[in-house]
Amino acid sequence: MAAQWSVVERIRLITALQDCEDQLAVLGHVMPNVGMGHLEMLEQRNGVAQQYQAEEAGLAKQELRSQKESNLNPENKPDSLAEVEYDRHFVAQVITNLLRELRETGTFHSLLSTIEEEKKRKAHIRDFIIREEEGRRKTKTLQRQLLDIRKEKVLDLQRRDEMIAHLKDQLQETKARTDLEMTYVTKNSELQLYQEQKLNSVKDKDLEAEIKRLHEKLEEERRSRIEMERFLKDDQLALGEKLEMWMERYEKDIEEKQQELTTLKNNRASNLARLQELAKQYRESEQVVIADRLEKENLRREREKEEMEWTAAIKVQSWWRGAMVRQGLGPYKKAKKPKAKESKKGKKKKK
Repeated sequence: MAAQWSVVERIRLITALQDCEDQLAVLGHVMPNVGMGHLEMLEQRNGVAQQYQAEEAGLAKQELRSQKESNLNPENKPDSLAEVEYDRHFVAQVITNLLRELRETGTFHSLLSTIEEEKKRKAHIRDFIIREEEGRRKTKTLQRQLLDIRKEKVLDLQRRDEMIAHLKDQLQETKARTDLEMTYVTKNSELQLYQEQKLNSVKDKDLEAEIKRLHEKLEEERRSRIEMERFLKDDQLALGEKLEMWMERYEKDIEEKQQELTTLKNNRASNLARLQELAKQYRESEQVVIADRLEKENLRREREKEEMEWTAAIKVQSWWRGAMVRQGLGPYKKAKKPKAKESKKGKKKKK
């Protein structure tokens, strides 16, 4: 960058910048005095080219604080003269730094860096202000939402109060109804208790009468049991006598039946021998009958066979005779008729 400027051009540029610096100094003496707050702001911005990175956050906060104070107090807002004074002081500081750099190195990097830093600072402040405005808008939105929520809560509380009042009314009605029901149940229970006592007294009398009747019946049953025992004893003696009589009769009958059994056994032996003899005769007769039946069966089969052969022969003869008649064979052959010539001649004449 130093090679681009000649000595004469650099001197001319330095002279022009010194002239501008002097004019700005004169302008600073001519302008009226400004507030202390703005002078402090100017003093803070004198070293912006060297200390911008370290003081960027503090400057932004001070700008925001000063803007808030100016918004809250309209009397403290800076006027156009204060802004001109700030710009004059800033330009004078930049020109001073640029003259120093031109005299020392012949370059103007400080001017470019100061301009870039000032742009960045203003952009940062602008972004900070935009974020603050967005925060305010969000705060207002949240406040409106909070008001809506409060309204909803108030309405909800009112509805709940109404519901509580309604439930209290229902509770009072329920208590009154419960008291009436309890009174009714108590009176009904007392009445039922009185009725039960009456019924129990009647039942007690009935039970006493029943107990008395059962005692009388028990006494009667006891007398009946004694009479029954006496009767059963007498009956047992009579049955004992009858048993002895029947035992004697039983033994006698056993002897008689034993004799009859012996007689039957003897008869059975004789009958068995007779039966065996009859069985032998039956078997012999049965063999004779079977042989006779076989002979008769053979004769019957022979007769049936002869009858079948005779019937078949008759059928064959009948069929053969019918066939000869139909075919005209043998004695059933038909004789040929002679042809008449005269009849033929007569037919020709007619034609």
